[in-house]
Amino acid sequence: MPAANLDSSSVLGRVTLVTGKEEFLNERTVQTVRDVVRAHDGEAEFSETGASDLTLASLGEMSAPSLFSATRCVVVRGLENLPEESVAGLLEYAAAPVEDVAVVLVHGGGAKGSGTLTKLRKLRGVTETKSEELKASEFPGFVAAEVRRHGATIDNDAARALVEAVGQDLRSLSAAAHQLTNDFFGERLTADKIARYFGGRAEAKSFAVADHAFSGHREQALEELRWAMDNGTPAVLVTSAFAGSARGLARYKGAMRGLREADLAREVGVPPWKLRTLRSQAQGWSESGLSRAIRAVAQADADIKGAASDASYALERLVLTIAGLRDER
Repeated sequence: MPAANLDSSSVLGRVTLVTGKEEFLNERTVQTVRDVVRAHDGEAEFSETGASDLTLASLGEMSAPSLFSATRCVVVRGLENLPEESVAGLLEYAAAPVEDVAVVLVHGGGAKGSGTLTKLRKLRGVTETKSEELKASEFPGFVAAEVRRHGATIDNDAARALVEAVGQDLRSLSAAAHQLTNDFFGERLTADKIARYFGGRAEAKSFAVADHAFSGHREQALEELRWAMDNGTPAVLVTSAFAGSARGLARYKGAMRGLREADLAREVGVPPWKLRTLRSQAQGWSESGLSRAIRAVAQADADIKGAASDASYALERLVLTIAGLRDER
């Protein structure tokens, strides 16, 4: 069932299984379930855990009614990492979900944990929402749908122009669509407006800032950032690009070794040409450094969305932090 069609009857007393490699779309489904539960019961309680820590006892605790509300929403991430000894307990719960509780199981794609997915799909109490990787020809359609979500319209040429300007990262495209509908409120988005908004040197885009920073090229990253900000690039696109780079690096470092280039690109969720950049960047990143980088990106994203008064300063600090974390052991 598509996330847009979810309602309280389809998530409460059921298990929503979220699968696929499109992390942005997966997260949107998780948020939709949360929104549905919150709309149904403003006092509902929310909890989240990793599948690697899940036991039947902990699932029971999270899904049990509390003193404050019988309605609960439980999100379990990384289903592929569910311990073997916990599989039977999860299947037992999914076969008879607790009423007034919405459980969301998120599987990040790949073959790991596929046996558990097969068993879950056979249960009547489980609804699967699967995110398919978009083909190149489908990105303009995604842009048009995002613009409609914000009550605006965009012509086909403009949608293609936005993809060319921002790239094929769904999070960045969504943020750009949101920003444009705010800045051109009530107007139809055209290719001229896109060109005006994102015009300039092709390489001076948010993803170029992120690539330089994650490669440890501090001065180049700062130069690209200042040019981009001076030419009106929305701050949210910069943090989105940094988030995309961090996710790509994490997936690359966690991917199985020995895969063919095409298979590795699918596993990581990037086009094949991007692997060369990730391979070069990954040599200078430890797991702890990458974890700190992800936290820094999250903080900068919060800062530019209102937690701090100066977005430019927050982005410069992010560049310096990320470039400084590379090669740190």
